Amino acid sequence: MGPQNPRIRMGRRHVIALTIIDTDILIDAGRGIQEAVDLLTKIQSDDALAISVVTQLELMIGCRNKSELRNLDKFIKKFQIIQLNEATSEKAVELLRLYRLSHNLLIADGLIAATALTLNLPFISKNQSDYRFISGLNLLPYP
Repeated sequence: MGPQNPRIRMGRRHVIALTIIDTDILIDAGRGIQEAVDLLTKIQSDDALAISVVTQLELMIGCRNKSELRNLDKFIKKFQIIQLNEATSEKAVELLRLYRLSHNLLIADGLIAATALTLNLPFISKNQSDYRFISGLNLLPYP
């Protein structure tokens, strides 16, 4: 599978950049926490919103019934879902090799960070401490 396009083309001249959003912010937005809702609105005014497929899976695991799953499916339609590929998988293995023992990097967090790194996209998380040690990651500050 070839590299993924980290930008959405809108017409001939307009290109919108993507920002990858972490699971924790989407959980807060789904719960109506204003800070998270405002952040998504602010980012969306400049960039398109994207999530890793890992985030989609994490959110699905949190659903307690089919109604919540249907609501989740509607909610995530706002986001471009970035699938895993070979380059992302290899980067995640490298990140876990580097940071699992020293910083307790988890598999899901490694895959999500690898997605942002591989595509050279900005990434925002409420849990900054889960990612700030990853070299080269464009981690945006959370308010």
